[in-house]
Amino acid sequence: MGEMTQGRPALIDSEADLDRAIADLAARDPGLVAHLLEVGGRPPLRRRAAGFAGLAAMVVSQQVSTASAAAIFGRLQAALPGLDAGQVLAASDATLRGAGLSAGKVLTLRAAAAAVAEGRLPLDRLAELPADAAAAQLTALRGIGPWTAQLYLLSCLGHADAWPPGDIALEEAARLALGLDARPDRIALARIAERWRPHRAVAARLLWGYYRARKSRDGWGIGLGDS
Repeated sequence: MGEMTQGRPALIDSEADLDRAIADLAARDPGLVAHLLEVGGRPPLRRRAAGFAGLAAMVVSQQVSTASAAAIFGRLQAALPGLDAGQVLAASDATLRGAGLSAGKVLTLRAAAAAVAEGRLPLDRLAELPADAAAAQLTALRGIGPWTAQLYLLSCLGHADAWPPGDIALEEAARLALGLDARPDRIALARIAERWRPHRAVAARLLWGYYRARKSRDGWGIGLGDS
């Protein structure tokens, strides 16, 4: 369920959870949320697979286009059906590089796989932690920055309060929707987002929807941020 249970963070697991979170945000920030919904519409629930495969997808998506990430991840899954930590550790560099991974991403995936295999990174328990504490376990790994960590929590675990810092689309959407003179940097936007706790992830989804709608309507584009 999406409600806070025995101290555990809320998760957005269902359409009803999403509706409750949007209603909570609308009560806190009525004018902004009404504007975001009017322009961008209600965001889809849209969840990726959790576990190691989900984390690998986040790593693959770093600093590449959506289309390139999908192609590389598809080749990686074809080379390693099931895509678990053991397979990555056993695979040769040639296999991983052959899927289209950079040398840096190969090292990142191997570091993550080793942490999972050795029990240092309990991916199945991260949803039980506050977003920042869960992200800290991920960012302790080589090559996984705050944006990747928080996006994994948001997209794969459905963590209601995840917030991907440095996401340029979020920053630009906030500039437009809030009528700011300049695009807020990650620190300024993080301060603004404090008012959306404990549903910052849903605020991010609303802002992304607003960004996509404005991009389509006005014919401009800015890529997503990355760590």
